[in-house]
Amino acid sequence: MNIAKIMIPKSLTVFLHESDSVRQGLENLRRHGYTAIPVLDASGRYIGSVTEGDFLRCILEEGTTDKRVLENRRIGELLRQEFCPALPIDAPEDTVIDTVLRQNFVPIVDDRNVLCGIVTRRRLISYLTGRELSL
Repeated sequence: MNIAKIMIPKSLTVFLHESDSVRQGLENLRRHGYTAIPVLDASGRYIGSVTEGDFLRCILEEGTTDKRVLENRRIGELLRQEFCPALPIDAPEDTVIDTVLRQNFVPIVDDRNVLCGIVTRRRLISYLTGRELSL
């Protein structure tokens, strides 16, 4: 499997930076209608993903939905260890399939751990069934 052919490239992917505020993250999540978003460090390396649940836990910890309070918390504080691991761009097909079964999307990284794009369940299923891939 040529992952580069089926992945959504980084330039068309929504992502956050670890230094973004929780407020910014919530706004992006809502604007795009996603349930999880990849998070990058300042060098563009993939460091994890955040979910709706991560934002909810943060709001419950703060005890408020006040945007001014959420502006002071950073996305990097929400990341959970080993959640939504990335795969290398040359990962075998079986590994990609197994990972997509457990995650909504799979972040794809190069040998420097820089995000290249994501593979979604929809794109993988379309590829495996021979259907036309669209963005």
